[in-house]
Amino acid sequence: MTQVLRGMRVAILATDGVERVELDRPRGALEGAGAKTEIVSLRHGEIQARQFDLNAAGTFPVDRLVADASVDDYHALLLPGGTMNPDQLRMDRDAVQFVKDFMASGKPVASICHGPWTLAEADAVRGRRLTSWPSIRTDLRNAGAEVVGDQEVVVDGQLVTSRGPADLPAFCAAVVEQFAQAQHPMPG
Repeated sequence: MTQVLRGMRVAILATDGVERVELDRPRGALEGAGAKTEIVSLRHGEIQARQFDLNAAGTFPVDRLVADASVDDYHALLLPGGTMNPDQLRMDRDAVQFVKDFMASGKPVASICHGPWTLAEADAVRGRRLTSWPSIRTDLRNAGAEVVGDQEVVVDGQLVTSRGPADLPAFCAAVVEQFAQAQHPMPG
C-alpha cells in the first residue's frame, strides 16, 4: 500500500464500549497508508472494547486524554461506533467540544455506526448529508441531518460516514482517500 498519509496524525476518539472492529479496521487502513494514530479518551489507562455491543473484545491503551487534546495536534478525526462508546462521549463536555472544534476546523472527520451520535451532540450534523446505524437515524434527522440509509459510504465535504461493520471495506477505502485529499501541514 502506498504511504499517501505519511506525516498525518489522526485522533481516534473512543471510550469503553467501542466496537473493536470499527476501531481496528480503520486504524489499520490509516496506519497502512502511513498515518500515525492516537486513541484519545475520557480517562488514562485502557478502554474496554466490545464485539456486537455484547461481548468483551479486549482493550486498547489510551494515548491521550481528550481534556488535554487539541484539534491543532491532529490532521483528522475518526469516531468509531459501538452503542456505549458514543453514548458516553456525548455526555462528556471535553469530547463534545473536541468534535465541535474538529468540524469547525474543516479538517476531515470519519464516523461509523453509532459514532455520529457525538456529532449530533456537537451540533455538527445540521445541513449535512450522512449515514449511520439505523437506530440513530431519527436522532440525526432531529438534529438537522439529511440521512441516507441505502449507501455504504456517504461523503459530505469533510465528513465521511458509514452504516456499520459490513461497510468497513468501503469505509476504510473512503477514509484513506478523503484524508489524503485533505492533508495539509499543521502550524508549528
